[in-house]
Amino acid sequence: MTEINRRDLGLGLLGTISASSLLTSSSIAAPAGVTDPFALVDPELLATAKALPPTTISKATLPMMRARPGMPPKPAPAPQPVMKTIPGPKGAPDVSVMVIDGTGGQKGCPAYLHMHGGGFVGGRVDGNPASLQDIAATCGALVVSVDYRLAPETPFPGALEDNYAALKWMNLNAASLGIDPKRIAIGGESAGGGHAAMLAIAARDRGEYDLAFQLLIYPMLDDRTGSTKPAPEHIGHFLWNSGSNRFGWESLLGMAPGSANPPAGSVPARVKDLSGLPPTFISVGALDLFVDEDVDYARRLIAAGVSTELLVVPGAYHGFNGLVPKASVSVRFNAQALSALKRGWGLS
Repeated sequence: MTEINRRDLGLGLLGTISASSLLTSSSIAAPAGVTDPFALVDPELLATAKALPPTTISKATLPMMRARPGMPPKPAPAPQPVMKTIPGPKGAPDVSVMVIDGTGGQKGCPAYLHMHGGGFVGGRVDGNPASLQDIAATCGALVVSVDYRLAPETPFPGALEDNYAALKWMNLNAASLGIDPKRIAIGGESAGGGHAAMLAIAARDRGEYDLAFQLLIYPMLDDRTGSTKPAPEHIGHFLWNSGSNRFGWESLLGMAPGSANPPAGSVPARVKDLSGLPPTFISVGALDLFVDEDVDYARRLIAAGVSTELLVVPGAYHGFNGLVPKASVSVRFNAQALSALKRGWGLS
């Protein structure tokens, strides 16, 4: 993964999360019973945690968030990203996708449909192409990342329909793309993981296209977190906090997070029936705001008969693997996600 200049730490959700945020003047409160708010952070991640100012995303910060440039791709011989325009949802604009072809001209290859992070309101399809180039090259796969429409300008289900349009395009063009439609995996980081979970549920319910696997990296799954479900005091201090979470979900849903009746299929954690979903890998840090909702989602998937692997990393906060990619804990985290994706495709 790409190293991030420390100058950027207060300006963006970094690495695999490609949103940005504006500094606030608020301070970090110490967890109950812990005099040092950094006491639970993994030692390799500590210096970066201390360099991160408190951040909150709000409507006022959106122009700055969206003005942040993407990250450069790895140079050739790594497979190069190519932007394409595909048919959009009925009655909606066409959709831009970033395609990274690591198939080498082979047929029947696996494919990964990726959704970027950014709290539903930000992020870029080219936020971290290097990580997707690694997947394409290492696995001999076709990677398609969706430039879905953002909230609040486009509330649910706009982004879901954009992502579904990409899934449809991959299936209808599988032969020319050189992919096996039975080996399409989906996934993403943070809000991208939430979008992937929504897409898996929609694909199951519509019954048009099969999914081989879903890769959910610290996914954003529950609008109630930080609103009607307050987070423990030692959780969610770094990079993504309860205030940001409330804004992201309100922007997507068009209503206060935690409301009684969110749109059907918009909040994966509140979908009652999780049976019939594809095999799933979920990974999250133990200090991430999303840890409780991610662990609970994994538990419910298991109870529903879905093959599920859960990885919880002690001392890790949101986006740590992008912020400190060379830390041993980050290297292991990324390697385990890649290994799970390979297994989902039936690769050794």
